[in-house]
Amino acid sequence: MSVETIPVTVKIMEKEFQIACPPEEQQALESAAEMLNNQMRQVKESGKVFGTDRIAIMAALNLTHELLQHKNESRNFGKTVSERISAMQGKVEAALQDAQQMEF
Repeated sequence: MSVETIPVTVKIMEKEFQIACPPEEQQALESAAEMLNNQMRQVKESGKVFGTDRIAIMAALNLTHELLQHKNESRNFGKTVSERISAMQGKVEAALQDAQQMEF
């Protein structure tokens, strides 16, 4: 079973690349290429890194760093939500026990 792909042309640092992509992923691919192009331009414009290979590596490292930060924030958020739910559940259970004792 093969997945249907279409050729998508993206432009990064004034160079065009043709990439095979499922039709439903085209917009995501184009957004990713635009994000990479913007990141590479920022690295290039900083004037601290020279050469397309080095610019690409620095851009990749910057984007990966951002991704890891977002993953850590998501994990911390999930942990915080779980802790709050547990605390609320404890309060509800305590309130129900108090209500049952008052009925007697």
